[in-house]
Amino acid sequence: MGQEKKLPFGSIARALRHRNFRLFFAGQSVSLIGTWMQRVAVAWLIYRLSNSAFILGLAGFAGQIPLFILAPVAGVLADRWNRHRMLLVTQTLAMVQAFVFTFLVLMHLIRIWHVIALSLVLGIINAFDVPTRQSFMIEIIEDKKDLGNAIALNSSTFNFARLLGPTLAGVLIAVLGEGTCFLANGVSYMAVVASLLMMRIAAKGRARNRSKMVTELAEGFRYAAGFAPIRAILLMLALVSLMGMPYIVLMPIFAKDVLHGGSGTFGFLMGFAGIGALGGALLLAARKSVLGLDKMIPIAAGLLGGGLIAFSFSKSLYVSLPLMAATGFGQIVLMATSNTLLQTMVDDDKRGRIMSFYAVSFGGIMPIGSLLAGSVANRIGAPWTVLIGGSVCLCAAAAFAGNLPRLRKMSRSIYIRMGIISDQTSGHGAVQ
Repeated sequence: MGQEKKLPFGSIARALRHRNFRLFFAGQSVSLIGTWMQRVAVAWLIYRLSNSAFILGLAGFAGQIPLFILAPVAGVLADRWNRHRMLLVTQTLAMVQAFVFTFLVLMHLIRIWHVIALSLVLGIINAFDVPTRQSFMIEIIEDKKDLGNAIALNSSTFNFARLLGPTLAGVLIAVLGEGTCFLANGVSYMAVVASLLMMRIAAKGRARNRSKMVTELAEGFRYAAGFAPIRAILLMLALVSLMGMPYIVLMPIFAKDVLHGGSGTFGFLMGFAGIGALGGALLLAARKSVLGLDKMIPIAAGLLGGGLIAFSFSKSLYVSLPLMAATGFGQIVLMATSNTLLQTMVDDDKRGRIMSFYAVSFGGIMPIGSLLAGSVANRIGAPWTVLIGGSVCLCAAAAFAGNLPRLRKMSRSIYIRMGIISDQTSGHGAVQ
């Protein structure tokens, strides 16, 4: 499987020793650039057609609410079905969605209801793709010690695309219009589909008809709710996703009305958030162990909240850009750290369900926050809306930090059982 291949750039990329992960990493590196180009194009297209903060929030809601509703079901299916084949289906359908968008925009047929409907379609696809992709990671990493590094590298790919994609989108929109961004995204999906087809995945038997889907779903809920460290991480993500993450849907307003710029300004704001996020992902990739990782959760949430508060007061692009970088750093460190800790703690037979709850907490809650942010911004303005969201994130970070000693003691037994720490390790093991 190529897992012994040595890499010239050291431990920061050690997960690339695994052939299947190298393929996945390469495909994602191309595809995610297109994904971010489409995200920026959708937001700019909506605001150009409607000039409405509420419609921006509504489109964000339509694109993400399926994750909230369907991801738990998808998690059960990911524990039952072949995850490799599921990903081939979801990625192919997402490619088709991008080409439909391309046709409607280039033919000048696009309307607001088209954008919302196609966002809903992609949201349904992603509801099955995200938990499957997250739980698939364990199947393409032969050595579990490299799992945290693989998650961090995957996050770095996501955020390199977040840096490059919006910048390219801003230029292309200004020169050629939004349609080229949708076309680029459709073409980019071919890379990830090709990488999936080239993988060699060992056949694994999965229990069939173990019980009804509702029973398995309830089992997953009890498992997540019954273990305080998992429950606390998921609740933290949910609160930050509700109040903090929706700043993204308001970015066109800040670019156009607060900073008095255009699509290029919007691209730079999103790009600098990507710079910060990429830095956070690389920082996590350089770590060799999960030991001490849980301390990063309140730090990252606090940085995200503080960055949003400061950004809400800024009237200068030169001040706003580094604040976006700090916000992006906090966001990705919170997301990747939570992902790594959950993947490390969870039993393999429940991995799909727990990662579906992670997807709901991080991405599924966001549409509710997007709709709420759009509605509130229509009444009190985007800066005040972001200020409130950042303040809530700071409060959540303080609450998690206060509860951390108790969570550390509870997680110790898990890490002893997994061999990450020994029973003789001083302190609380996973948190030192």
